[in-house]
Amino acid sequence: MRTPRFGRTGLIATAALALVAVAGCGGDTSSTGAAPGTTGFTPPKLEALKSLGAGEGQVNLVAWAGYAEDGSNDPKVDWVHPFEQATGCKVNTKTAGTSDEMVNLMKTGEYDAVSASGDASLRLIASGTVAPVNTDLIPNYTDVFPSLKLQPWNSVNGVPYGVPHGRGANLLMWRTDKVSPAPDSWGVVFDPASPYKGHVTAYDSPIYIADAALYLMSAKPELGIKNPYALDDKQLQAAVDLLKQQKANVGEYWSDYTKAVQSFKSGDTVVGTTWQVIANLTEAEKAPVDVVLPKEGATGWSDTWMVAAKAQHPNCAYKWMDWIISPKANAQVAEWFGEAPSNAKACAETSDKSFCDTFHAGDESYFSKVHYWTTPIAQCLDGRTGVKCTDYSEWTRAWTEIKG
Repeated sequence: MRTPRFGRTGLIATAALALVAVAGCGGDTSSTGAAPGTTGFTPPKLEALKSLGAGEGQVNLVAWAGYAEDGSNDPKVDWVHPFEQATGCKVNTKTAGTSDEMVNLMKTGEYDAVSASGDASLRLIASGTVAPVNTDLIPNYTDVFPSLKLQPWNSVNGVPYGVPHGRGANLLMWRTDKVSPAPDSWGVVFDPASPYKGHVTAYDSPIYIADAALYLMSAKPELGIKNPYALDDKQLQAAVDLLKQQKANVGEYWSDYTKAVQSFKSGDTVVGTTWQVIANLTEAEKAPVDVVLPKEGATGWSDTWMVAAKAQHPNCAYKWMDWIISPKANAQVAEWFGEAPSNAKACAETSDKSFCDTFHAGDESYFSKVHYWTTPIAQCLDGRTGVKCTDYSEWTRAWTEIKG
């Protein structure tokens, strides 16, 4: 496997900003139990592009690091220049470090398209910042895995607002020489009597509260948690209590994936949450580790390329969206970044022919257990009415309290 340059960092901001725009949003954010394309709110009335014209000569993108590589980080990694040559659309990319930054940049009106994660996409839709997408103008959309289309984080009431880019799960990793027996449950990181005290790791973000909530869905069914991002006061408190209890066992909270690799390699960390790319890099460093999608399931991400409602270069934006999910380009970005591609045909184009198996690209049974990240809001995302759920600002305050 070729070592990816970038992992997923900074996906969830540590402050809750601009959530008012989606105060009325609803809908299940997991890949299970969701009515496709249903989010429970009415976005501004905007029309999708009706026909594709000539390119305007350039396109301005807001993207995660590693999503629009032009050879400047590695001369061999370049899908931007071939796009420019094929379309005549020069690519100008602004790299964003967080979803909040993406939302704010898109609201300036200076950008044509954005690679939004699930904690930003609904905000962009609800505020009228992005427009519906005419997928008939994006030929490669046909080959996108059906389970990624018309989902609650990229559509509203059956109307698509973007094209799926890639996806991944937050996994459980352990040192096989230090942890026995091999774990199959998140219980190993939440056990108050853990034999691995001081050597457990956890993701450093308020969104990690969802990991605790996910565990409690099965560990304490009496709490009634149906969606790890839809927690009322009592459910949030249960997750917070669990994480405070866990803190005594945590040796390090991580957000930088390179540091996570080194911690597992050195043995300072022996068990905790991870990404598949971290596992691959740790194995490449000759550290004895293994990973599993625990029996409770996992949190994860699914990103979507979306077009600005007031895009100055809409034709080039559409051409980019079609290009980035084309088999070859989608394979390149998936390998470089370290995630499953969205186009089923991309798997035949990867340099590592086992890549899609490693990242479970077409394994829908696997991804049916993944609850994709989204921003918690006051209206319960599990469809409950008559009860107020906690929003991300409350999660942020809770995370500060948890970490002390």
